[in-house]
Amino acid sequence: MKIKNICVFCSSSDVISEDYKKVARDLAKLMVDKEFTLVNGGSKVGLMGIMSRKVKEEGGKSIGVIPQLIYDKDLACHNTDELIVTENMRDRKEKLSELADAFIALPGGFGTLEELMEVLTLKQLEVHQKPIVIMNTNNFYKKLLEQFEVYYQNDFSKADYKNLYFVAENTDEAIEYIKNYIPEDIVSKWYKANLKL
Repeated sequence: MKIKNICVFCSSSDVISEDYKKVARDLAKLMVDKEFTLVNGGSKVGLMGIMSRKVKEEGGKSIGVIPQLIYDKDLACHNTDELIVTENMRDRKEKLSELADAFIALPGGFGTLEELMEVLTLKQLEVHQKPIVIMNTNNFYKKLLEQFEVYYQNDFSKADYKNLYFVAENTDEAIEYIKNYIPEDIVSKWYKANLKL
């Protein structure tokens, strides 16, 4: 499959550790070097703003998608090549998914987690077959990944679904996985009980 646009889910906080900001800048530069277009939430703050500004600085292309309620707070990033304003948060997520050929989740808060879980669920349901990367900077997602293991071990989800996503420790791993991604058949999520009638 041809991958051009990478949607990056990430933090909107400006007060997080410099470690996370550096990864965002490194990813933005690598995406430009590999001729990928950045798609993100369109905010000028946090890792979103850092990535959009870095992409522009490096001569790349980016598309921001921001809901009206955040745009009205003067939080939109105008360093993007295209800024799309949606009616609400749901429409924003739908537009991000529509534009994306691949997804990367950098460290983030509740919004990032919601976005990641939605694209994972939709892939599980075979709505899409796009690559999903979880960027585990400083073991940020360690506890979440451990919770996934609880699902697998207790049959709340199938262990096959480890193939829905790739856990990257650095930006090179993330981009390499996306570049070489080959969609696989997805195992049905529906468990069938062994019932005696």
